[in-house]
Amino acid sequence: MGCYPFAMVVRNPRFWLAVTAWWTLHGLILAIEGMTMRSAAGEPLRGFMHALAAGLVSAWLWIPLTAGLVALSERMPLEQRPLHRALLVHFVAVACVIVFRAIAVYVLNPFIDWYPQQPRLGTVLIASLVNNFLTAWLIVGVAHSLLFHRRSRERERQAIALEARLATARLQVLSNQLNPHFLFNALNSVAELVHHNPDAADRMLVALGKLLRESLDGSGKQEVPLREELSLLEQYVSLERLRLEDRLRLRWDVDPSLLSEPVPRLLLQPLVENAVHHAIGQRIEPGNVTVSIRRIDRRMLVEIRDDGAGLRPDSVEGIGLGNTRERLEALYGADCVLELLPAPGGIGTMARVVLPIGDRGMPR
Repeated sequence: MGCYPFAMVVRNPRFWLAVTAWWTLHGLILAIEGMTMRSAAGEPLRGFMHALAAGLVSAWLWIPLTAGLVALSERMPLEQRPLHRALLVHFVAVACVIVFRAIAVYVLNPFIDWYPQQPRLGTVLIASLVNNFLTAWLIVGVAHSLLFHRRSRERERQAIALEARLATARLQVLSNQLNPHFLFNALNSVAELVHHNPDAADRMLVALGKLLRESLDGSGKQEVPLREELSLLEQYVSLERLRLEDRLRLRWDVDPSLLSEPVPRLLLQPLVENAVHHAIGQRIEPGNVTVSIRRIDRRMLVEIRDDGAGLRPDSVEGIGLGNTRERLEALYGADCVLELLPAPGGIGTMARVVLPIGDRGMPR
């Protein structure tokens, strides 16, 4: 299944450490249990070191056998087709384990003294079958559970990585949509000026080129420090002032402690553009737009207010605002808010954005 024999057991020292520790603990328990049973039966005790040697050697014989059964389970798990072939191989492996332990006990008994008198090999084989058959299959079962758990974790990691790549691709598409949308709007503004104010149109084209160059330089980023986002917004406002002149009145209210906090790139420009359109674009007299950014607990509160005509019941969300909403949902899920509300006092509209502050693990 894409694994080499013994890849897990040979290349992972923690496996050997865990297996050795487990069987050593098992050997200590065997030694204590053996002494307790002899004492309860009234048999003479042969010393703790003798019992400890007998228990540890018996347990340590399982270390290479455990490694072999785990490696076999990894190489030929009981899910392959045909299943009977894999099952037969495991039965043969368990039989080899039983025979190996019987021969090892028979050969080492004169030194370890598991049996007071040297038994026949057939007797040791039967005892090994009774004592080791279930233990060997238990090791096979544990090995399979670890194998399937590891595969499940790998599939989960792959799914998370794929989801992150898809989210990044979607965010990039949404970000790429903002640039032509803004460009078309800006070019329309230039077209309005070119006939009655050519000098302002020329200055606007120069400023537009600078703004687009700086925005495209960071097009690979999904988030930028608030300081950079405000700098881009100021350049956009300077463009609008060339078109609207004194009709645009902009007020800033930004908490300086938030300037280093990350925010979605091109978050503010569509919101301010929407406010300028509704507050000033539909009338001759001056209009007011307020950009307020402050901290509330572990949240950043962004409010863009205008004093225009307010929300209409039949109003439709435009490309810039809809794109911004989708990007926020892709970046932060339910951990953010974007809503359009009547401005305080009942005059105009307020765009309200609430963002989390701190490490969020977002795609950059």
